[in-house]
Amino acid sequence: MKKSPQNKPPDDDWRNTLYTIIFEADTPAGKRFDEILIVTILLSVIVVMLDSVKEIAASYGDLFYSLEWIFTIMFTVEYLLRLVCVGRPVRYATSFFGIIDLIAILPAYFSLLLPGSEYLLVIRSLRLLRIFRVLKLVQYLGEADLLIRALRASRRKITLFLFTVLNLVIILGSLMYVIEGGKNGFTSIPTSVYWAIITLTTVGYGDIVPETGLGQAVASVVMITGYSIIAVPTGIITSEISYASRYTKGRVCQNCSFEGHESDAKFCKRCGAELEIRS
Repeated sequence: MKKSPQNKPPDDDWRNTLYTIIFEADTPAGKRFDEILIVTILLSVIVVMLDSVKEIAASYGDLFYSLEWIFTIMFTVEYLLRLVCVGRPVRYATSFFGIIDLIAILPAYFSLLLPGSEYLLVIRSLRLLRIFRVLKLVQYLGEADLLIRALRASRRKITLFLFTVLNLVIILGSLMYVIEGGKNGFTSIPTSVYWAIITLTTVGYGDIVPETGLGQAVASVVMITGYSIIAVPTGIITSEISYASRYTKGRVCQNCSFEGHESDAKFCKRCGAELEIRS
């Protein structure tokens, strides 16, 4: 018997039915469940956001409090049902969506011990990622996987780039501390480094401004440098995306199950078997 992605239990009919409703978005019942779930998540996030507005909370605070707990109880029951109907509860609980489902309900219970943490319930908006299944936008998941692989492949180059920028702002900050001094707002090297960071990334906030001619010249160089270095990480990631796009992770050899063939490949690079022709 073929196993389902979530290890669907083969014995209990009620668990099978529950699994179909909760996890199978292609069935009428499953699609209806996901649509109701998404609407409920949206409403719960809206309630949390409105509750943070003092003027509105003053009039409807009690209503919002009740609704937040109603939603929390609903999501708690839903989470437990998901664990009950899968064959391996631990596997689901440690999966991406399992962790998101758990994080979505924990802040409400934490708020009983730590007042104010209930506003973390906006994390529930992450559960809206399930809309990809409901609207059948699976093709975008392949593009997301391509981007993730490109970022993973370029992580060392990006890390080196960030390390270089860090050294640059330390040097520039120290230089401005020497040039301007405390009388012009550059009271310490950390403060000067802060100025260098916001000047390199934007054009500064205006809270610290160089007054001397030499300091303004250095500031001009920092701002121009900021515009020029934007192209560096963009070029790195673009290059990796271009390289990764030559391969299709979802294209698997039926003979040896090897992945990562070029999109126009006709034979497996490992065993030589003919690949399935993709339309």
